[in-house]
Amino acid sequence: MKIVVGGVVERDGKVLLVQEKKKRCYGKWNISAGRLEPGEDIMRGAVREIKEETGCDVELTGILSIDYRVMEDTPFIALIFSTRLVNEDIKFNKEELLDVKWYDIDEVINRMDDKLRDSRFIKHSLINLKNGKVGALDIIIDL
Repeated sequence: MKIVVGGVVERDGKVLLVQEKKKRCYGKWNISAGRLEPGEDIMRGAVREIKEETGCDVELTGILSIDYRVMEDTPFIALIFSTRLVNEDIKFNKEELLDVKWYDIDEVINRMDDKLRDSRFIKHSLINLKNGKVGALDIIIDL
């Protein structure tokens, strides 16, 4: 099973997206997210992935979406959180990403389908954020 965690970094109606460098999704924009490491706490993993991909420090404020699907016979679960930006210090690994950029949330939702890695999933998370459909973090059991 593959578990992916990440979050939507939002400020003043804009969201911070990362531009993929991986061959299968080269040039596509995505929410900052990545694989949960074995034994890692879900929420700490999301904060770590955002920091690694963007250089920004965040606090998680809620849960925006949970996605489940099977990809190439492997179960895949993605948990995406809403965040509060604590420190903006945009830095990224140029070996893994092409760019990190702020976009107007409405532009992403309404005009970027062909530029997004997974438009259905990304837009679902952003629409939930925009409409205040944010789940409480205390539904997650922290072991």
